[in-house]
Amino acid sequence: MSGLVMMFHLVLDRLARHEQVRVPEPALVMEDPAKVEAFMRAGREDGILAFTYVYNALQTLSLIRPGDTVLDLACGPANQLGVMASLHPQAQFIGLDASAAMLEHGQATLARQQLDNMRLLQGDICRLEEFADASIDVVTSTLSLHHLPDLAALEACFRELRRVLRPGGGVLLIDFGRLRRRQTQEFFATDRADLQPELFTEDYRHSLRAAFSEPELRQLAPVLGPDVSLHRTWMAPFMLALRSPPRWLPDAPAEVRARQLISRLQPAQRRDLLDYARFFHFGGMAMPMAI
Repeated sequence: MSGLVMMFHLVLDRLARHEQVRVPEPALVMEDPAKVEAFMRAGREDGILAFTYVYNALQTLSLIRPGDTVLDLACGPANQLGVMASLHPQAQFIGLDASAAMLEHGQATLARQQLDNMRLLQGDICRLEEFADASIDVVTSTLSLHHLPDLAALEACFRELRRVLRPGGGVLLIDFGRLRRRQTQEFFATDRADLQPELFTEDYRHSLRAAFSEPELRQLAPVLGPDVSLHRTWMAPFMLALRSPPRWLPDAPAEVRARQLISRLQPAQRRDLLDYARFFHFGGMAMPMAI
């Protein structure tokens, strides 16, 4: 990211007094083949979202234990899910998404990465009818909650999540936060427009406008349980995370896999990972391990 310009926008966003009105996504379920393809490519190993997926996976080190069953809500083309599944080979992962087009790409991700500890299902994240009460150890979601139409749907999603989660289970939900200035949103959407497909830039812009605000997520966080905390990136809530406390200390093999995951990033991606981790750290969410 363009560091000084980004800081300028974040400071102005922090000083802004009024919240923007939320603008829901024009398509709540992404089925357009070109847009699905653009999002899938952005999340692959060489894509612009790769470092965020590595960061999110590293945050699960203290949440996912060997033998756990993990449900990833709105898994899309399974790029994030694949990173988590490779980091936790002794856990079982279920990816749920409403889009048949996304799941088709997800199956290709599974085949390409040769992962045998995950499966994909089509379904509604607000109605987890496929899952029994207290049947899931950890629930995750990445950059997906903003696709819900309104706060009522978000609350329904959280209530279903709480229902299927076992006592003492883990939660990690990371999504955009709604920034206060349209200019700040536009900066983040277009800062790397030369490195991302035009359709991805368009979807990025829609996502930032559709994001729920920090006060809205803070209001609904108790639905997930008393131990789930809301964290934001430093200075302004560009990103928000709902996270439960650590469930275990990562063992040595898990840390070795994490180091291997980081080592596969390109130098620029690694710098982005460190910057991203710092912004969350200064906002109160530390990493489970040094990177």
